[in-house]
Amino acid sequence: MAEQEQVCRPVLQDTIDRFNERVAKDPELSKEVSCIKKKVQLDLGCESYYFTLDCGRVERLYDGTIPDPDITIISDPDTIIKLFRGEMKIMKAWALKKVKVKGSIDDVLKLRKFF
Repeated sequence: MAEQEQVCRPVLQDTIDRFNERVAKDPELSKEVSCIKKKVQLDLGCESYYFTLDCGRVERLYDGTIPDPDITIISDPDTIIKLFRGEMKIMKAWALKKVKVKGSIDDVLKLRKFF
């Protein structure tokens, strides 16, 4: 599993970097996410990460867990990597029960900006 741990983190960080770039370049997206502050937990079984979306920006990806996340994504490293690389669509992963998302429906819909 150590190999997947080395692969998963860079893919997640790249996705966060691309999201931040899109927000910086797209005034409409920037306006849409500017007032959002959400704590997001990624539970991948053998590894856990979290980040905070605050005023339209994700500053950093952290290892571990965060208390009282607004959104929790439960999956496995292979599925998450495929999702964030665009090799699998979120609806397919959800239908195959390869990903579960806990949170309010509004929060979950806002999360789609990452996929």
